This record gives sequence, structure tokens and C-alpha cells, in this order.
Amino acid sequence: MSALSLAVRDSSTMLRRNLLHARRYPSLTLNLLLTPVVLLLLFVYIFGGVMSAGIGDGGADRSEYLAYIVPGILLLTIGGTTIGSAVSVSNDMTEGIIARFRTLAIHRGSVLIGHVVGSVLQCMMSVVLVGAVAVAIGFRSTDATALEWILALGLLTLVALALTWIAVGMGLSSPNAEAASNNAMPLMILPLLSSAFVPVDAMPGWFQPIAEYQPFTPAIETLRGLLLGSEIGYNGWLAVAWCLGLAVLGYVWSKSLYDRDPK
Repeated sequence: MSALSLAVRDSSTMLRRNLLHARRYPSLTLNLLLTPVVLLLLFVYIFGGVMSAGIGDGGADRSEYLAYIVPGILLLTIGGTTIGSAVSVSNDMTEGIIARFRTLAIHRGSVLIGHVVGSVLQCMMSVVLVGAVAVAIGFRSTDATALEWILALGLLTLVALALTWIAVGMGLSSPNAEAASNNAMPLMILPLLSSAFVPVDAMPGWFQPIAEYQPFTPAIETLRGLLLGSEIGYNGWLAVAWCLGLAVLGYVWSKSLYDRDPK
């Protein structure tokens, strides 16, 4: 078999392994999925009237605010799901299975590839589930064309890929699963500090640079524009640049940690 065929075969095996683990132990995924759903319901039904009046034209319209926050909730869902990837990788490192894989005649990168592809698939399934909850409580995207839906799906996948590589690096660098979970928490906190729930212009002046110059805000604004027809501007290019940069950084970081000789 060629090197490429071996890599594909071994990566597929590792992907099946990770998906089986996720199916047998769904509690972590469900707990991480619960947070964006609770936030969605909380901000729509508890704070929705006040928030929509504050950022709109003075009228309290929960349906408009629901449409506004759904893109941010979807990005937060991806960030939360990737925390599970960091925990899973850390478990593999601390339980010794990685050391066992190193002794086998398998493609060296297949272990990480299996984790990454499995995590991206879980992220997209989580996005579909949270999106279904949003649709059930009234979210509609009637103005989006088929091309815009495809671009939105592509953006979500790209974000999931970038954050997963960062989460894998965090898992590899953590001494245990608890530390991996804590280290990966910024992937879920940063969306809360972006334009997910209120426009950047409505934030205090000293806080606006924090919300604006981070990866989640351009991604949210791009997704919002694709789904709702709002202005995207240069946010689309910024979102892609952030995703590619984070993916490359996460890949290089993860590979260097994985290739490092065990102590």
C-alpha cells in the first residue's frame, strides 16, 4: 500500500474509534451542548424583550432578537463542543494509549487526524441540534439563498476545524483531563465577549477593541450576513483569515507536542 493509502486507512480507523467513544460516553457532549441551548432560551425568553428594545428601534420584538443571536449561539456551540476534544486527547495521553499507538505500525499522524475529523463531525451535529431548537422557537432565515446556506455551512465547518486543532493542542499540553477542560474554556468564553448578544457599537468604549479584534466577532458577523442578509463587508475575509491562521497554528503546535519524545 502507498503511504497515502496507509494514512487514509489508519485515520479512518482512529475516526471510528473516536466516534465509538463519543457514542458510548455521551455525557460530556450532552453537557457541553446544554449550555448554548440554555443560553439561547434564557436570552430569548428572559432577556429578549429588553435586549431587542435596547439594540433595535425601541420596540421589544423577541423574534428579531432571536434572529440576531442565533449565529453567535451556533459559534458558541462549536467552541463548547471542541472542549470535549481537548478532554478526549488529554485522556488518551494520560491513560497511555498514545504510548501504545507509538509502538504500532500505523501512520503517525492518524491519531490526531482521527480526533480532529471526529470532533468536526460532532461540532456539525451539535450545530444542527442547536439550530433545530432555534427553528423550533421561531428562528427563520427566509432571505438566504442556496449559495449563502452553502457558504454558511462552509464557514461553520472551517471554524470547527480551526478550533479543534487549537483544542487538540490544549489537550496534548495538559497534564490531565480537568486541566484540559479548564485550558479550553476560552473557546467558549470568547463568543460571550463578541458581538454574539449585542452589537460592538453598543458596548463601552474601552471594551469595544476586545470584542472587535478577536476571531469570533468577524465569524459571527459573516454568518449573520449570510443567514439574515445583513452587511458583511470585510468580515468575511477576516473570518477566513482567522480560521486559516488558527488552524495552521493549532496543527503546528499539536504536531510538535505529539512528536515530542515522552518523558
